[in-house]
Amino acid sequence: MSNLSYDEIKEILQKKLNDKRYFHSLCVADEAKRLAEKYGADPEKCYLAGLVHDVTKNASDEEHLQIFKTFGIILTDIEKNAKKLWHAMSGSVYLKCFLNIDDGEIIDAVRYHTTAKADMSLTAKILYLADFTSKDRDYPDVDVIRNLVNISLDDAFIYALQYSINDLVETKRAIHPDTVNAFNQIVLFGGNNGSN
Repeated sequence: MSNLSYDEIKEILQKKLNDKRYFHSLCVADEAKRLAEKYGADPEKCYLAGLVHDVTKNASDEEHLQIFKTFGIILTDIEKNAKKLWHAMSGSVYLKCFLNIDDGEIIDAVRYHTTAKADMSLTAKILYLADFTSKDRDYPDVDVIRNLVNISLDDAFIYALQYSINDLVETKRAIHPDTVNAFNQIVLFGGNNGSN
């Protein structure tokens, strides 16, 4: 997965992230590992994905744009106007090119941990939900999603997508097509990987 140890990765994260974001990363890693053990995914893979999912979260706009330029990432109009999504896009590249993480499933999970998408792997779904339910999270409905994630990964996934979509609608922000596709797929066809 990576030729770096967890301690080496944590050292890099501590330099790149503020204290709050670093603590969040540790919490997401723990929750992702817990969910992996519950739902039959690879606990080490999910832990690593959780640990590194926000690696570029505290990067400046200039740093993000430089990564996009260097690696040929073209932003859509929605992405240009939603800087909250940038760290998932730049982070997935950072994992591959700077942390030498060669596991496509981890890279994909980090890439889509903000928007979700159709046909997510079990690892990606777990990361998406661990980010919602980690112990440091405190927002309306967090307890609802925490309860759901202990009963059904897919029911929690639907609820989390609904929560995100409703929040975007209420604040008059564009909804990324990947989020719409993820929601449509799961409500039309249910879980696609036996994760329920």
